[in-house]
Amino acid sequence: MAIVKWSPLKEIEEIRKEMDRLFEEFLSPVRRRKTVTAEGIISPNVDIFERGNELVIQVEIPGVDKQDIDLTITDDRLLIKGEIKKPEGVSEEDYILNERSYGPFSRTINLPSDVDKSSVKANLRNGLLEIVILRKEESKPREIKIPLE
Repeated sequence: MAIVKWSPLKEIEEIRKEMDRLFEEFLSPVRRRKTVTAEGIISPNVDIFERGNELVIQVEIPGVDKQDIDLTITDDRLLIKGEIKKPEGVSEEDYILNERSYGPFSRTINLPSDVDKSSVKANLRNGLLEIVILRKEESKPREIKIPLE
C-alpha cells in the first residue's frame, strides 16, 4: 500500500494556476458569442461592412439549410429568422459535450436610409449567410470642381 503525502503548498499552487487561467479568460478580449434570449431564441453573430457601394451583412448560421431561413425587410429593418435543427439520430443521452445551441434564431438589423431595398441579394455558403444591399445613387458623395476666377 502506497502512502500519499498531502501537500498544502502543491494544492495552493494548483488553485493559483486555476485563478490565473480564469482571470486571463475573463480579462482577455473575447469575441461576441451567440446569445440565447430568455424565450429561447438564438441571436447569431453578425458582421456588417461596406464593400464599394454595397452594404454587406454576414450572419453565422452553421448547419442551417436555406429553406429554413426567412429574410424580410420592413421600413428600415432587416429581419433574419430561421431555425437551427438538432442532428437527427442523436439523443440527449448520447452527448458527451454539447455546446451548440439549437432552436429558432432571429436577428434584426437597422438599415441606413441610403440603401436601395429593392436590390437585396442573399447567398448562403458554408454556414455564412451574406446579404448584399446596394447604396442609392444619390447618396454617393459627388465631387464638383469649382473653377477659380
